[in-house]
This record gives sequence, C-alpha cells and structure tokens, in this order.
Amino acid sequence: MDKFTAMQAFIRVVEAGNFSKAADTLEMPKPTVTRLIQSLESQLQTKLLNRTTRRVTVTQDGAAYYERALRVLNDIEELESGMSHAKANPRGRLRIDVSASLGCLVLIPALPDFHARYPDIQIDLGVTDRPVDLIGENIDCVLRAGVISDQSLVARRVAEVYYINAASPDYLKRHGRPQHPNDLERGNGHRVVGYFSARTGRMTTMDYVKGDERLEIDGHTLVAVNDSNAYVAAAVAGMGVLQAPSFMLQEHLNRGELEIVLADWCSDPIPLHVVYPPNRHLSAKLRVFVDWVAELFAKHDLLQRCSSLPAEHARIPGAGFTRDAAGARSATWSPAPAQSPPESPLRPQASAV
Repeated sequence: MDKFTAMQAFIRVVEAGNFSKAADTLEMPKPTVTRLIQSLESQLQTKLLNRTTRRVTVTQDGAAYYERALRVLNDIEELESGMSHAKANPRGRLRIDVSASLGCLVLIPALPDFHARYPDIQIDLGVTDRPVDLIGENIDCVLRAGVISDQSLVARRVAEVYYINAASPDYLKRHGRPQHPNDLERGNGHRVVGYFSARTGRMTTMDYVKGDERLEIDGHTLVAVNDSNAYVAAAVAGMGVLQAPSFMLQEHLNRGELEIVLADWCSDPIPLHVVYPPNRHLSAKLRVFVDWVAELFAKHDLLQRCSSLPAEHARIPGAGFTRDAAGARSATWSPAPAQSPPESPLRPQASAV
C-alpha cells in the first residue's frame, strides 16, 4: 500500500462525506479508494470510518488521524513549495470556481497571459452560478462577489462589482422608459427580468440608492432565471428591465442591444473576493494565481468604476468623455460611495455551501 496515497484518499473521503465524491475528485475508481481505506485501517488496526448507505462519518480515532494526516500532508506541500525551484517555477493543478459571467467575460480571456507566465500550472475551471462546497468538492479557491458569510474562510478582496440598470430598445419602445424605481413594481406598466437562487429558489430584489433615499424593489416578473448569462439574454430579448454588473452589460450597450435606464439611481457596489479554505495551505501555485487575479482586476476598467458607456446611452449629467485606441467615444462616471451590500442571490455569497 502507498501510505501517502492512502492518507490522501482518507482525507478526501472525510471532507467529501462519501466514497463516490472522493473518488471523483481524486480521479480514481471508487473500488480503488475503498481498498486504500481498508488497507489503511488494517495497517493501523483501528476503524477510521463509519459507513452507511448514504453517508460516511469518522470515528473518534478517525477524527484524530484526519487532523494529524492533514498536518503531515500540508507540511510536505509546504516543504516542496518552499524549495527555490518550486517558488520560481510553480507547477501542478489548481481547481478554481467562478461565476459564469465573470469567468467568460473577464477571467478566461486573460488566461493566456497567466499560462505564459506559469506554463506548468494546469487550471481546472468550474464555471457556474451555483454555490459550491470548497472543501467537499476539493476546490482550491473561488472568485465570488458578496458578503463573506463563513468567517472561517480566508478571503482577499480584489475588486468591486458595480450594478447598473438596462433594458432593450424593443422593450422601451413597447413600455416606455421608467422614470423611478417604483415604476417597476407590479401594476405600474413595467416588468423586470427575475433572478432566483439556484440553491434556495428565492427571488432577488433590486436595490436602489439616490442621495439619502434607499429602495428595495420587488419588480413585476414574467420570466425568471438562475443563470447570469440567461439573465442578460432575457433582457436583450425584451423581457424586461434588469439590474446587473456593468462588466456583463458593456458590450450589449456598445452594440445597442441594451440601453441604460434609471441612470440617476445606483445600487451599492459589491466587493469581489478570492476565497479559499482555511485548511488549504497557500502553495506557490495558489499564491501566484491569487496575485495574478488581483493584478488583473486592478487593471480592469469595469471592476474599478461603473462603466465606459457610450455617451448616447449614459445620459448622465456632468459625465466626461474619453476615446479608446480606435477613436470610439465613451462616457465615464463614478459610483456612489460604497455601503454594506445587501444579501442577494444575484450577488453570490463566497461561502462553502
């Protein structure tokens, strides 16, 4: 028996809660994982796990062995990553999870730069709006916007996400342009694209700030989705007003598929974090990825201010104008000061849930 592999398998079974999920994350057949645990128990002459048809739990001896084994494996990883060659040339696999829109629009287009710097790091990228279990699914880190509800997680704030309101020209032609957030309530002639949590099914509200006035709007919804890309697609199709991060809407605004509405109302910016489990040693490969993400987002226009929207769409008094390398004119504006963000399924919490 390979003691090192058996320890890794045991730790994964404990964290995943069953043999099937552990086998998947280890990329081993389930019978192999079962044999490794049986061999480990036989060599130690003690029962480490209680097995049922639905769940695996650790015995008292198993809990003690888990803590010591985890410490040993972390020490080995720290020793290896501490070597000068490993620091200069980090290698290995990183399992990252990111929301669909942030992954497709920001992270993935920049990955060639990361791999040019670190060609020996393989990234397994989960792209989903579904909340993930960092430990149970063996994920090294996640990129998530929102409040950190689990204070045991380690989080680094790398940017802020700014929300704006928009609708398609076809929708505005049929329903007119809303003048106040209350216009979006049921019975006032407008409708919104709904977004509901994939985990709880709870519908999100739309939050507005103007001076000292703060509103939470439960809009009139005819269609609701639980995916950020589908959310934008429904608005482009003319199904209603949406409130979404500026980086998700910029290109649709540039192409005239959406237009800004309620420009004098904003919502609070939402912090964006890189989050990883507390029992996961910050290896050289994870450290360089976290630093690279922070650098990438620090340079990203739409993660540092609201938008570079076309002037004819922005309609914001006092907006300035800039031109890009191709000579295209765009309006710039700044958000209201940051407040504590409200919990919302559209603004996923960075928690191991």
